[in-house]
Amino acid sequence: MAKPSAPIKKKPAPQKPAAPPQAAEAFDTILPEIEALSPDRIITINLDIPRAVSQVLGVLPGLLALRPAVAEQLQKHQVALLDRLEIYALAAWYAHLLWLSSEGAESALKPLLAEAVPLRENLLGDAEALARRGLLDAERVAEIRAGQGHIDTANDLVALSALFSASWPEIAGRTAATEAEVKRAGEIGPQILAALGVREHGKGPGPTEAADRRARAFALLVHAYDQTRRAVAYLRWDEGDADAIAPSLYKGRGGRAASSSDTAAAPEDTAAPDGAATPAAPGAATPAAPGAATPAAPGAATPAAPGAATPAAPGAATPANAAGAAPVTAPNGAGAQAAPEGAPAG
Repeated sequence: MAKPSAPIKKKPAPQKPAAPPQAAEAFDTILPEIEALSPDRIITINLDIPRAVSQVLGVLPGLLALRPAVAEQLQKHQVALLDRLEIYALAAWYAHLLWLSSEGAESALKPLLAEAVPLRENLLGDAEALARRGLLDAERVAEIRAGQGHIDTANDLVALSALFSASWPEIAGRTAATEAEVKRAGEIGPQILAALGVREHGKGPGPTEAADRRARAFALLVHAYDQTRRAVAYLRWDEGDADAIAPSLYKGRGGRAASSSDTAAAPEDTAAPDGAATPAAPGAATPAAPGAATPAAPGAATPAAPGAATPAAPGAATPANAAGAAPVTAPNGAGAQAAPEGAPAG
């Protein structure tokens, strides 16, 4: 293995989702894969999809920087999942918008925009103040400020909600922004995009079909990201910064009120704790020292020692919903999953 590099300390900031046309292209690209997904791989949508998409897009540059190491050191790992991670994220985002539009969001467009414009301005002003104090990523905040038009307003709200949520433990009590505002921004951003889509293109698939495609696209995204996290956990074991490079999509769920779709507990973390035994390279058989946590060899089912976090070697079989991490208190972030007449929860 290559000599360990210095640990990464600055966590990546969430990225603003792509405009609907780009997301639609990604959705169309993997639609055959979405439709072919086995029903037993579909998982409960128990986190906010817009916020998860923003997080994946934010960490993607750091993950792609590790691609050469993944390909060289983890030859059994499906590196194609990393290569397609952006497509999976944008497809899940678009499937979420289609699901919202199937519920008849067009009629709510005017009042949503009336609420969205001042909410964006207030949160953006708060974000800029926090950025000046080094508490938020100034470059990311500036990118949000540059947006114009209804689509950008909606995407900006999603990005602001994800940005505040990701750093809430550090900024709570140091900003005028409230949890309710952060949550609301994540709710109405996707609703506006869905309503704009209905106005421009007409209604898409019916509610049942839209919900099924949304669930399938979400499952593909979670699986691809989880497998990538496992590779990062192996490669960055000595540095101890795997969770900074690829944080859990479920981070923050432990410190907020559950939304209506939070029907399943977050899976246990796959990243390794500091001081734990180094995982074996994929394909290598490594006997466990007494009391030590031992990662599973590819294809093997290995129960974790009580209380121990046990990362499987990248390439091993993993249940579709394995993508957890240590919780950090945060508000209910971007996008919820209930129907538009309430807060879309999901």
